[in-house]
Amino acid sequence: MLTLRRAEERGRTDFGWLDSRHTFSFGHYYDPDHMHFGPLRVINDDRVTGGSGFPAHPHADMEIVSYVLDGALEHVDSIGTGSVIKAGDVQRMSAGTGIRHSEFNASESEPVHFLQIWIIPEKRGLKPSYEQKSFSSEDKRGVLRLVGSRDGRDGSITVHSDVDIYATLPGVDNTVTHEIKPGRIGWVQVAGGKATLNGRELKAGDGVAIDEVGRLEIAGKSADAEVLVFDMGTAA
Repeated sequence: MLTLRRAEERGRTDFGWLDSRHTFSFGHYYDPDHMHFGPLRVINDDRVTGGSGFPAHPHADMEIVSYVLDGALEHVDSIGTGSVIKAGDVQRMSAGTGIRHSEFNASESEPVHFLQIWIIPEKRGLKPSYEQKSFSSEDKRGVLRLVGSRDGRDGSITVHSDVDIYATLPGVDNTVTHEIKPGRIGWVQVAGGKATLNGRELKAGDGVAIDEVGRLEIAGKSADAEVLVFDMGTAA
């Protein structure tokens, strides 16, 4: 079964400096019908104006993945990590027993656009940790590039949950495929442009829950198409 979650159906938070679209229930947006899908708890599509950002705030027992689409995001946390995350970078912060961090637009004038993804960890009480890796456009062009996994294989970031995260820039009318094994579920998120999933037309912000569907065929329908695929165990 493919269950479509259209971009315009998502929740929205608009603080002026922040325009955020919520695929799942989050913050001031409460949606009991879209709390999570398997271990995938949050996909926030965030745009932050220049010179603005999130002041230091706490998290615990969550895998937080930031995927920057355009611009740069400055990160500082309570375990001593400080970095700038640019387009193509993927960051993982394991909140574990507790961490504080801030995220600010690294530019005073240009906006930053990124996806913030929360994944429920397999174990509570992990030691807080941080990881960041970069994947070029060429790494993702015409292929599904593994960018996150439970075991950190193929140069991906390590996620402490039974989740594989793939990213692709499929290219116009090019098709990439992925097989979800029996007993697993998936989620496809269109980060930019237009694409199709098994023939269904999708646009930026659209997401699709996948259950009991094995073969996924993703075709780009615009030059700027960018798609994330989550291949997951069912535990939440």
